[in-house]
Amino acid sequence: MADKKKTQAIYGVVKREGMDKGFWTRIGTAFANRDGSWNLRFDYLPTDPGATVQMRPPRAEESGE
Repeated sequence: MADKKKTQAIYGVVKREGMDKGFWTRIGTAFANRDGSWNLRFDYLPTDPGATVQMRPPRAEESGE
């Protein structure tokens, strides 16, 4: 199993009409390299031009903790 500190979840965040907060969808995983750079593996890409892409630690329910 990969070191959890060296992986991040990638989320696409889209603002939905009538919602105060954005709608978050996990769209991939980022893996840290030894030199401090990151490899990003996307399962899919957001098509909404207003979408934001963020890297964050995986949520506990996603990581099995």
